[in-house]
Amino acid sequence: MAKRSVKDVDPTDAEHREVGGGLLEEEMGPSSSLAHLYRGEVHRMQVWRERLDQTTNWAVIVMSAILTWAFSSRNNPHYIILLGTTALVAFLFIEARRYRGYDLWRGRVRTFQKNVFAYGLDASDGLVDPEWRRKLGQDYRRPVIKISVEESIAHRLRRIYLFLFTVMLGSWGIRVVAFAGQPWPESAAIGPISGLVVTVVVVALYLVAVAIAVRPRTWQAEDELHEQVVGNHR
Repeated sequence: MAKRSVKDVDPTDAEHREVGGGLLEEEMGPSSSLAHLYRGEVHRMQVWRERLDQTTNWAVIVMSAILTWAFSSRNNPHYIILLGTTALVAFLFIEARRYRGYDLWRGRVRTFQKNVFAYGLDASDGLVDPEWRRKLGQDYRRPVIKISVEESIAHRLRRIYLFLFTVMLGSWGIRVVAFAGQPWPESAAIGPISGLVVTVVVVALYLVAVAIAVRPRTWQAEDELHEQVVGNHR
C-alpha cells in the first residue's frame, strides 16, 4: 500500500480543511491560482460566445438562401419563406439554449471583474457584492443555470432574431401581394388552408415573438455592456 503523502489534506482536520479560504484577502492582489482560474473562465465564455455566433451565422445563411430562391421565379411557392421562418425558430431555440450556458460562464467572469480586478484598480467604491466569495464558491460546488428559457429567448430576439423574423415575414408579405398571380388573400393560401387563415396565424405568431421580446421583466442574466452617459454612471 502506498504511503500517504504529507500534502494530502484530511477533510476532518480542523486545521487544514479551510485550505483556500485565504486565497484572496482584501489587502492582497490576485494570486497566481486565481489568475489562472479567471483565464480559464474567460476561455470558456469565449467558446460559448463563438457557439452563439455560429448559430446566428447559420440562421442568416439559411434565410438568405431561401429568400434568394423564393424571389428567383414567380412559380416558386411563397410558403417556402414560411418554412424558412420555421427554420429560424429552430435556430432561435438552439441559440437560446446556448445562451443559458454562456450566461453561466459570463456571470463568473463578471464576478471576478467587478469584485476582484475593479476593486484592485480602484477600491474607493468598495466591493460590488460583499458576498461574492460565498456565492462563487456555491456556484463552483453546484453550478446552476441562472436564467429561464423564456428570458434567454427574449435576449436572442432582442439581439438579432426579431429583426430576422421581421425581414422574413416582410419578404413573405411582399411575395404574396406583389409577386403572386392572384390578389390577397387568395395568394397567401397554402393548399386547402385559406390565405386569410394563413395570414392571421403568421401575424399572431409574430406578435407573440414581439411580446416575448418587449415584455417587462426582472432580468436575471448577467449585465450587458452599457452606453456611457457623460457625468453619470450606470
